[in-house]
Amino acid sequence: MYKELKIGTAAPTPEVLSQVQHYFIGTHSIFDHYSAGQYEQDAIALLDKLFVKHPVVLFVGGSMMYIDAICKGFDDIPAVDAQTRKKWQQIYAEKGLEYIQQELTRLDPEHAQVVDMQNHKRIIRALEVCSITGKTYSELRIGKQKDRNFNIIKIGLNRPRAELYERINQRVDMMMQDGLLEEAKLYYPYKHLNALNTVGYKELYEYLDGNCSLEEAVQKVKQDSRRYAKRQLTWFNSDKDIRWFHPDDAEEIINFVNLQLNISEEFRSSS
Repeated sequence: MYKELKIGTAAPTPEVLSQVQHYFIGTHSIFDHYSAGQYEQDAIALLDKLFVKHPVVLFVGGSMMYIDAICKGFDDIPAVDAQTRKKWQQIYAEKGLEYIQQELTRLDPEHAQVVDMQNHKRIIRALEVCSITGKTYSELRIGKQKDRNFNIIKIGLNRPRAELYERINQRVDMMMQDGLLEEAKLYYPYKHLNALNTVGYKELYEYLDGNCSLEEAVQKVKQDSRRYAKRQLTWFNSDKDIRWFHPDDAEEIINFVNLQLNISEEFRSSS
């Protein structure tokens, strides 16, 4: 999504982009404020246009809240007043990350299972919502699922843990070879932005700040990437509509999708 961050976000290459029409690639800047709620509005508007021309649209990704934004929709989460925001920022400044992690686990254990618990801004956002509404962020994020005017076939891809973790490690090594450190250095003055307080950048900024060696930072990127993958699987495994496959089982995946499309077509014909 962020046009400045091509390596750290593993954006599709120009060759891949030339083969298949993509959307929401490099459409926003790291300086833009863009939420999953805004993405829901933009993506649904685009889908309305695409379904006029195409019977099937592929929605691909691993960002959990953005996928839920399309498949389930978001409730309107109220804006946070300045006093509440100041309160939690002060608590974080005085008591640190571990304290707000514990508070989120106590107040909203469901969200604590899936949010990046090293990202203090996302933790504080959830705590702010709990404070002003008396409800958990999880409750408000997805209350009643919204009706969509299209059918959804959900495919999940997974590998055995050892295989998955080894591929994650290899991917980090490839990103470093492709220039991830140089990309992080380029945007170092803006490391406070949400887009850069993410896996791959925040660990390298620890190195650039002199808090660890480069080797330690790279190992931390790998570790945090594996933890993020674990959170993704925890999130998606709770969705019983997902049919899981190994990524190499292309024929099985195609057969399953074709079967589901035929069932949907038969249902529409009989309605």
